[in-house]
Amino acid sequence: QVKLVESGGGLVQAGGSLTLSCVASGSIRINAMGWYRQAPGKQRELVAFISSGGNTNYGDSVKGRFTISRDNAKNTVDLQMSNLKPEDTGAYYCWSFGLATRHVWGQGTQVTVSS
Repeated sequence: QVKLVESGGGLVQAGGSLTLSCVASGSIRINAMGWYRQAPGKQRELVAFISSGGNTNYGDSVKGRFTISRDNAKNTVDLQMSNLKPEDTGAYYCWSFGLATRHVWGQGTQVTVSS
């Protein structure tokens, strides 16, 4: 079973940048990957998605500010976040889906953006 471990969260001022990283314990080469976030009292929402072939999709609120990328050789998926806003605050979760692994979630990493 693939396990996902996120890192890179923290406290940053509005307008700043952070890069989140997700490392998979097994191969994710054929898996779709993504990042979700959940703010207190709100539902978990998709932030960014990347297919096994490298196609990407982003939530409307982060388009133009966030970039998702993957390195299949290293089994990693990164989320580069720039021009951060207080509304980007939340717990960020790495997600993976494959026919063999099904849905897998990381434990989450907290991002806090101060105004």
